[in-house]
Amino acid sequence: MTDGSDRVAVTLEEWPDDADSEEGVVVNWFVREGAAVEASASLCEVQIEKVSLDVYAPVDGTLVEVVKAEDDEFVRGDTLGWLAP
Repeated sequence: MTDGSDRVAVTLEEWPDDADSEEGVVVNWFVREGAAVEASASLCEVQIEKVSLDVYAPVDGTLVEVVKAEDDEFVRGDTLGWLAP
């Protein structure tokens, strides 16, 4: 997903099959805004029903915006951040 300015959304690609909740919490960002990352690098950790999951970079690029900060809640499909390839 892009926002029309060549940025690529950072989202949780695979929601746990056994999760009843459609909400999660961002626990920790491993990468700060402005940092370059490679595709598949772990960007942040989220928690859904007490299960921790890593969110991975969908492309090589620079993390240009963190949309959901640490301790922010999100719902399935929300954009957590943006990468500029």
